[in-house]
Amino acid sequence: MIAQGLWSALHDGFMTEPSPVKKWKRLKLPVVLLGLCVVVFVMLRIFEHSQVYHPRRGLDQSGAVLGRAWEDVRFKAADGVNLSGWYFPAEDGSKRKEYVVLVCHGNGGNIGHRLDLYDALLQTGAGVFAFDYRGYGLSQGRPSERGTYADAAAALKWLGDRGFAASRVIVLGESLGGGVASELAAREPLAGLVLLSSFTNIPEIGAELFPWLPVRLISSIRYDTHSRLPGIRMPLLVMHSRNDELVGFHHAEANFRVANEPKIFWELFGTHNEPLHQPDHFLKGIEALLTRVEFSPEASPVSARQ
Repeated sequence: MIAQGLWSALHDGFMTEPSPVKKWKRLKLPVVLLGLCVVVFVMLRIFEHSQVYHPRRGLDQSGAVLGRAWEDVRFKAADGVNLSGWYFPAEDGSKRKEYVVLVCHGNGGNIGHRLDLYDALLQTGAGVFAFDYRGYGLSQGRPSERGTYADAAAALKWLGDRGFAASRVIVLGESLGGGVASELAAREPLAGLVLLSSFTNIPEIGAELFPWLPVRLISSIRYDTHSRLPGIRMPLLVMHSRNDELVGFHHAEANFRVANEPKIFWELFGTHNEPLHQPDHFLKGIEALLTRVEFSPEASPVSARQ
């Protein structure tokens, strides 16, 4: 009888249809935990995006500041996003008129904050095309890794429509732009690639900047230049400073180590936002790459550590 009573009680407890209140009590903890996971996931994605992209809307200056011929350009990415850029043609009579430097800028500001860089590049005799990623300057949309890749591809297409073959385009990636530039160089037969104050990939630098977060595990934004370089075969110039307080010098060394010939390492001396701390020295590095592109693409590695 006792055994029968226990069985009856257990049977009633497990087999009887629970009330709505009991159902909620059983589901409450899993639902709360799931909700917390969703909130944490969304917050991490928002935090990640806010750390990677620092766009500045609008333009404080125009290309006219340089006092030379220029064009205010509007063009579209393949997904229809309207983009903005500045094109500075090479001077008439320049021996490098058929070359143009495509500038993929860093994660902060916009094209209006890098006029000194364009001015230095123009001194080489090549043209310069600087564009803003979606969400930056006058470009529409919101920045994303895939979006910035599409924007660079659209900028290259614009140059192609102007008569520049890919083999006459040198892509320069500054900081975050190094990840954009390396992606373009991995897909297109460009004349050369410049990595200016850039990093190996986002998870690595993120782990250094935020050691208290499992960045390598949760990062959804990669910009993985380091893994692309072994597959890129074109003249490469890596420019970096030991005084870079944001992107450690070892990132440049790691990128240079895995890159193919011909390649040049050119040490700079300013902080992260001062690549032109010594303008003449910076320009010599760019000239070294252009010479390599023009005359000796298979030459041995060059290192400048003056």
